[in-house]
Amino acid sequence: MAKKATSNPSETPTNVQEAQDAAAGDPGAKAASDAPKKGKGKAKVEAEAVAPPPVAAAESESKPKTKGKAPGMPPRRGKKLRTLMAKIKNDLSKAGPLPVKQAIATLKQHKRAKFDETVEIHMSLGIDTKQSDQLVRGAVALPHGIGKSVRVLVFTQGENVAKAKAAGADHVGGAELAEKIQKEGWLDFDVALATADMMGVVGRLGKVLGPRGLMPSPKAGTVIQGDVTATVKEFKAGKVEYRADATGNVHAPVGKMSFDDGKLAENINTFIEAVRAAKPASAKGNYLRSVTLSATMSPGIRVTL
Repeated sequence: MAKKATSNPSETPTNVQEAQDAAAGDPGAKAASDAPKKGKGKAKVEAEAVAPPPVAAAESESKPKTKGKAPGMPPRRGKKLRTLMAKIKNDLSKAGPLPVKQAIATLKQHKRAKFDETVEIHMSLGIDTKQSDQLVRGAVALPHGIGKSVRVLVFTQGENVAKAKAAGADHVGGAELAEKIQKEGWLDFDVALATADMMGVVGRLGKVLGPRGLMPSPKAGTVIQGDVTATVKEFKAGKVEYRADATGNVHAPVGKMSFDDGKLAENINTFIEAVRAAKPASAKGNYLRSVTLSATMSPGIRVTL
């Protein structure tokens, strides 16, 4: 009896086992066996692998091109300027606190800006700002002004209107000015003064003027108790208001770089003495901790007390 011939030798058990072993040892062969058999499914899988995720694509489109700079940050200073500022800082640190006139001379030596910079004074006070009886606030008329045109608004009525205008006030009025500020948000002035009889009208402007430091107050000298003419002239000439901030520091302008050294020294000494005289009775310990002089674009220079 003749043996039945095998029609396809590759279908023998031995050949099938070898094919399975080869597929198991060859990752490419396994991946090929797992790939979709239909052409459309394979193309879809390849497209998904190439295309970026929708979220990542949206994020990349929303991010602006910053060219290596963080948004909202100033450009990096040049090497030359960094070296100069480091040298100035080192020199001032070695010099320590300086007398007023010497501090002014040093400040002018380091002038770099082309415009006429404002000279500022910064005083650190030994007060507890959380205590209402230790708040330091007031106004001082500097002998030589601050070198700036001050726009003065006066809330008054009756015969004081003519007096305020003659003294140089920029805006004079009563309820009509209060209504303009409240309804239109008009704030084209630097100082707001008010006679005592107008505080009932001005009082409703506290939410508008208060946060901006423009609200008339007896402590700041902006509520006129005496002569209207004298008060307006003082503020037009450069009467400076000051108020300690939440950290117990006082900041104020005291002139311009173009002022003579003597005039700047008089303004600075007048301001320091005014703040010294405003020491609260409940303040303990060292009241004037430090005084620093600076300009718009200059480093701070410590001043001896």
